[in-house]
Amino acid sequence: MNVTSKALYMPLSVATSVAGGLLAGAVFNQVWKRLGDDGQPPPDPKDLDRSAGAALSAAALQGLVFGLVRAAVDRAGARGYRAVV
Repeated sequence: MNVTSKALYMPLSVATSVAGGLLAGAVFNQVWKRLGDDGQPPPDPKDLDRSAGAALSAAALQGLVFGLVRAAVDRAGARGYRAVV
């Protein structure tokens, strides 16, 4: 990839990363609604009223969803850019 191509790709990369993060957050919230306890929001790790298992499970699920969605969006953006250029 030459310098010009990299310079043109950077704004697209930033935009797809932001979009991927927003999409991942929405996907995680929907998944947690279906898997979580009584329709409550995901537990904050500092909330001692919720169990440690719930807090750690939510964090693990969030990491999995964010990693998967952001990787898929970034990959789609890179493939789309390659198809256009």
